[in-house]
Amino acid sequence: QVQLVESGGGLVQPGGSLRLSCVPSGSIFSVNAMGWYRQAPGKQRELVAIIIVGGSGSTVYADSVKGRFTISRDNAKNTVYLQMNSLEPEDTAVYYCNALLRRTAGGVATSYWGQGTQVTVSS
Repeated sequence: QVQLVESGGGLVQPGGSLRLSCVPSGSIFSVNAMGWYRQAPGKQRELVAIIIVGGSGSTVYADSVKGRFTISRDNAKNTVYLQMNSLEPEDTAVYYCNALLRRTAGGVATSYWGQGTQVTVSS
């Protein structure tokens, strides 16, 4: 089994900061990419940011978070972070970690999801 363990959500005032963490665990051969998505009430799940785990470490961000959010990885700790600054009420959502990984050397890369962590931006 593969699990993605998320942490770091909570309640913060507008303009504040939070850092989310995600650690994949279980039988994993390699991780290709990891990312964060979010889903606000009544809305579809949307991409926030993704990062290529190996090699280039390239990143992609949603336009709505560019300049405010930063995704990064710590390969030694096998952890991906989402640093969220200048938070706005519109950032309120459940944030989900996603990983594209292989469980065996010859396996197909498969997408896995975390359980989600609530981020609420409110005064």
